[in-house]
Amino acid sequence: MSADDAPGTTRRRGRLLVFLPLAVFAGLAAAFYWGLWNNDDRLPSPLVGKAIPEFELPPIEGRDDGLSSADLRGQVSIVNVWASWCVPCRVEMPLLNELARDATVPIYGINYKDDAGEALAFLAELGDPYTRIGADRSGRVAIDWGVYGLPETFVIDAEGQIAYKHVGPFDRRSLEEDILPVVRQLQAEVGS
Repeated sequence: MSADDAPGTTRRRGRLLVFLPLAVFAGLAAAFYWGLWNNDDRLPSPLVGKAIPEFELPPIEGRDDGLSSADLRGQVSIVNVWASWCVPCRVEMPLLNELARDATVPIYGINYKDDAGEALAFLAELGDPYTRIGADRSGRVAIDWGVYGLPETFVIDAEGQIAYKHVGPFDRRSLEEDILPVVRQLQAEVGS
């Protein structure tokens, strides 16, 4: 009889196997708890500090103004990626409209994989804060920008570099504490 076949060894293995599911559950519970209460909602973006991708988007059908990378150079601006079918996009629209009324910073839109009629109806219902909007019907430009969920908002510096990225709808706190301080700092650097 080998040592592995001894009755005591088998019982010890049996006890360890009984505690294995408990240990796995405890580890998952700890990870879930940390994720639930971790307040850092910033996601790193490899594009922050880099030039915006080169692009040229046509306007939404029914509008005259498309959007290109050339439109985003020469001034500090915000680019907001949105769609009419995006429920969280509705949440931030009042703040975008308020920001546009204050003329704090030009706001440009990338309309992502949207029906033109529905996009125009969305703007007619909720307001249109955008200086220009490009229709990204294929979603290719959004992929180049690293977008993986709507809405996403970018602060662009005067040289056309991405200075900040906010994933998801922003609220007043994130607008005042995260987005606008970056805008103001960049505007102060260029004297505008």
